[in-house]
Amino acid sequence: MGKADKKIRIFSALEVANICGVVNQTAINWIKNGYLKAFTTPGGQYRVYSEDLVEFLDSRGMRVPDELQAILDAQQKFNTMLVVDDDADLNELMAQYLRKHFEGVEVLQAFDGFEAGKILAESKPGVIVLDIDLPGIDGHKLCRNIKADSSFGDPVIVSVSGLDDPSERDAILAEGANAFLPKPPDFDQLISTIEGFMR
Repeated sequence: MGKADKKIRIFSALEVANICGVVNQTAINWIKNGYLKAFTTPGGQYRVYSEDLVEFLDSRGMRVPDELQAILDAQQKFNTMLVVDDDADLNELMAQYLRKHFEGVEVLQAFDGFEAGKILAESKPGVIVLDIDLPGIDGHKLCRNIKADSSFGDPVIVSVSGLDDPSERDAILAEGANAFLPKPPDFDQLISTIEGFMR
């Protein structure tokens, strides 16, 4: 997958200059001299990938500005998704559907709450499709833990449950889930729900 597949932010030379606190010509000179990686549009304008800008700043010992860090955080948020469901077949179907629809996004899978906790700590996914009725640590407890621990970031949690019960839905939403879908989920609805939060 190319960088563009991951919806990575691209900056013009002027935006690079503004972020770095220099004049436009300085940013252009960085690019022309090969210090800062860039590509040229069909119209002859320079464009810089955010990750290349960060690499350039790091190489020169320059601090990553807050504005750029906020953009990077937003990018990272949706680069990884996690499907948590003990129904192996449904877990695989959901994961395949997400991979097909969100090209360039890494889709991880967990089959119980303990495994999910380990993946959450290591990968900090930005979107979690969470089955409520899990063995071990159930979805309610896992959802509360995620929302209470800032080290997980602030992932979007789309909860799913075979119990299409208003009290179940209300409980998981109160615990911090962003959405609730009955199982088996309508895959198109699952995608549109996630897309809504990504926007």
